[in-house]
Amino acid sequence: MAERNWAGNVQYGAERYHQPATVDDVQSAVAASTKLRAVGSRHSFNTIADTTGDLISMAKLDRVVDIDSVAHTVTIDGGIKYGELASHLDEHGWALANLASLPHISVAGACATGTHGSGVGNGGLATAVTAMQLVVASGDIVEVSRDTDPDLMAALGVNLGAVGIATRLTLEIQPTFTVWQHVYEHLPMGAAIDHLGEIMADGYSVSLFTTWRPDHVEQVWRKQRLEPDEGDAVAVRLGAVPATRNVHPVAELSAEPCTEQMGVAGPWHERLPHFRMGFTPSSGDELQSELFVAASDGPEAMRTLIGLGAELAPVLKISEVRAVAADTLWLSPCYQRDCIVLHFTWIPSWPEVQPVLARVETALEPFAPRPHWGKLSTLDGGVVRSRFERLGAFAQLQAEWDPTGKFRNAYLHNVLVATP
Repeated sequence: MAERNWAGNVQYGAERYHQPATVDDVQSAVAASTKLRAVGSRHSFNTIADTTGDLISMAKLDRVVDIDSVAHTVTIDGGIKYGELASHLDEHGWALANLASLPHISVAGACATGTHGSGVGNGGLATAVTAMQLVVASGDIVEVSRDTDPDLMAALGVNLGAVGIATRLTLEIQPTFTVWQHVYEHLPMGAAIDHLGEIMADGYSVSLFTTWRPDHVEQVWRKQRLEPDEGDAVAVRLGAVPATRNVHPVAELSAEPCTEQMGVAGPWHERLPHFRMGFTPSSGDELQSELFVAASDGPEAMRTLIGLGAELAPVLKISEVRAVAADTLWLSPCYQRDCIVLHFTWIPSWPEVQPVLARVETALEPFAPRPHWGKLSTLDGGVVRSRFERLGAFAQLQAEWDPTGKFRNAYLHNVLVATP
C-alpha cells in the first residue's frame, strides 16, 4: 500500500487499510486481525504507527459525543482533531486547558504519544483525560476511568497505542477564556539562559524559537490569559524588542498560517496553538525531534546546544524551547519531573539529519533526555527503557492485555522488549 505519514518520510508496510465508521467496525477489524495499528492525523515522524498487518484510520470516528456541564467534561470519538473539538467547545462556552502548536492533530493520537503544549503550570495533553474506551486485542470493549481505577489510568494515559484502539475519550474542560499573544524578538541568549525559569513563568504559555546562535534567541512567543501589561514582560526587561508585525517561527516564511499576535485578544483555541486550523503550516517538508530534560537542567542543556551551533546550522530549520509541568502518567516524558522541552524542526533529509541528531543526543546524555514518542530519535531501546522508569511495568501490562502481540510492531518491540 502507498499510505504515508504526514511528513511523507514513512511509508506504512500494512497489507490492508481500514476506515471504520463505527465502533462495531473497529471491533470487527481488531478481532479479525493478527497485526494491527491505528493512525489518526499521522503527525508522527517515526514508525510508531507502522504495521505489517492492518492499518486502521480513525478519521471517520470524529464526533463530540457529550458535554457534561456538571462534571466539566467532554466525551469524544477517537478520531476527532483538536481544532474541530476546540471550535465545538468554544461555541458552547467551554475550553480545554491547553493545546499543542498544531490544532490539526488528533486527540487520541496526541494523548497516546505524550504530546503537549507549553506553560510551567500546564501538563501534557493526556493529563486532561479522565476516562477512555478501548477496543482490546480480542475485539472486546474495555472502559477505564480515573475515578474507578486511577492507577490503571496513570498506566494507560500515554499508551503508545500498544494496549488497544482508543475509540472514545473523556477530557476535563473549563469555561472558555480569552488569550492575548505577543511576540518579542532578539532576546539576548545569555539573558535567556540565566533567566529561563522567569521567562517561562511569564505567561500562561511561553515558547522560545532559536537556531542556537550564541548572541540571541530569535523570538519569544508569550500567551497570556489576563490582559497583559506590556511593561511587565520579562523578555522586554531583558533586552528583547516587541515585534512590529505578525511573524512565523521560521523568519523567512509567511506568517499567514500563524495565529494572531500583536496583543490582539482572541478565544483560547485561536491563540494557544501557533498555527491556524484553516491553514497547513507546511507541506510536510520537514522532520521533527523532541527531547525532554528536567527543568533544572534546561539552562545547561541550552548552553550545550549553543556549542553545537555550527553542526546544527546546515540541517536545522528552527528549534523551540517550551516548559511542561510534571505529571504521574507512566510513559509521559514529564513523569514526575517538570521539564524543559527542546524541539527540533529539521530539513527533510534523514541521511543528513541522523548523524547530527545522534550528536545532539550524545551531547545531552548527562541530562538523561526523554524522547517524544512520535518523533525521530537515534536512541536505542535500552537507553529509552532506562529513562522511562515505568516502561518495564508498562511492558508487563501490555503483554497481559495483548498476549499475542497484535498491537506490537518493530518500534514497540524495540522499546518494550529487553533482549539478553
